[in-house]
Amino acid sequence: MYEVLEREGKWDVDAEFQLPDLRGIIADADVVHDTVDLTSDYYDTADRDLLAHRVQLRRRSGDDDTGWQLKVPAGEGRVELHWASTETLPDAAANLLGGVSLGKSLASVATIHTVRNRYRLAESRSGELYAEIADDSVRASAGERLLAWREVEVELGPHAPSIPKRLVKRLTAAGARPSRFPSKLAHVVPSAPSVEPASPGARALLGYVNAQIDQIVLGDIELRRGRDPIHDTRVAIRRLRSTLRVFGKILDRSAPGRLDEELRWFAGLLGEVRDCQVQQRRFTEALDELPEELILGPVRARVRTDLQAVELPARARVTEAMDSPRYLALMAVLRSWRTSPPVDPEMSTAKLVKRARKAQRKADRRLVTALDVEDSDAALLHRARKAAKRARYAAELCQDVGGAKQTKRTVKHYKKFQSILGDHQDTVVAADLLRRMALASGTTVDENGFTFGLLYAREQRIAGECRQQARELL
Repeated sequence: MYEVLEREGKWDVDAEFQLPDLRGIIADADVVHDTVDLTSDYYDTADRDLLAHRVQLRRRSGDDDTGWQLKVPAGEGRVELHWASTETLPDAAANLLGGVSLGKSLASVATIHTVRNRYRLAESRSGELYAEIADDSVRASAGERLLAWREVEVELGPHAPSIPKRLVKRLTAAGARPSRFPSKLAHVVPSAPSVEPASPGARALLGYVNAQIDQIVLGDIELRRGRDPIHDTRVAIRRLRSTLRVFGKILDRSAPGRLDEELRWFAGLLGEVRDCQVQQRRFTEALDELPEELILGPVRARVRTDLQAVELPARARVTEAMDSPRYLALMAVLRSWRTSPPVDPEMSTAKLVKRARKAQRKADRRLVTALDVEDSDAALLHRARKAAKRARYAAELCQDVGGAKQTKRTVKHYKKFQSILGDHQDTVVAADLLRRMALASGTTVDENGFTFGLLYAREQRIAGECRQQARELL
């Protein structure tokens, strides 16, 4: 198996469309043309669960990419995983889809045949690919549904920053129009009917929610691959939970409560792993700053083994949870939001901004309360940090509808609080771990708690600095 990051643009064109001259689009680039004949069989569940998340599974033949391919949305592009061609879906690929498919069986849902006139723009000297322009004549079938159309795709090379504006202008001038469909599969197998957001407020809310769901789905697949997307997945869950908390009253009333609880459950399991990663890095950096004569005994080994003793069982619990009915039920709710989002399509921008500002006022109150005393309570500071995160994420959601400059300043303001109080919370966790390590080393032959005491004092100092920095931001 191997993977690539796919970044592309798509345009609808008529049968009479003539591809414009591609010379001069990129300075010092050669244009190399060839034609390939591609056949792709697409697979999904009977309920189109993969399509709902814009995930595609296909078996392709006809070019150097022959084999099984899995495409998963990732930011501005898609992660594309490849396996060799086999008669049946490789077990490794099927296992990756256990969460997205909700455990359902996969079957062929469409066959798409493409005659592709391919134009590669490559740097003259190095041969490095900048972009590939594909002029596709397509015939597709899905059950009794038969379609034929023509389209143009522009796929960027690995180091190209963006689709050249000059190319977009030439395509537009020749009659190309931005595609109505995100993929060929979406053209022939339409998604289940859903209510499209009509107002800017509804689009902002739904777009933000869908971006977090995309990241959670990508994290699910990456975890099943043995990768480590824990941080990005937790952040997406936090943003989604924050959205439920801040904007819950303007969502369908049946939506937020149970989903928030289940997201918190899974985020907690991921957090047990992430905390160990954070503290391992934190303690390693702290020990690197200490003179060697102050590191008494096998301190690094103690840190490593004690944290591994927590992290490895925590990882096992994450793996076990992801195969559980409870987790699949959580994924089923996220999937349902794709076709039946609990968002009023006519939601006003004013309602959205009002809820975001309420979150900001709540964060301000909690910050003042937590920092109002000289020796601030750790629990109050942690509570204030969570409120600052919600205020930040709510402002992020409103960036396109709530005044860009003001909203950007708001995001930056609460991000500072979140960062400082996040560092403070890390000291709280670190101090507790160091105290336990000191006690264990103090009763073990050839170990003592001296160095752990130094590290503990360091955490106390950092905690005080964090509190002072936060007060200065008020």
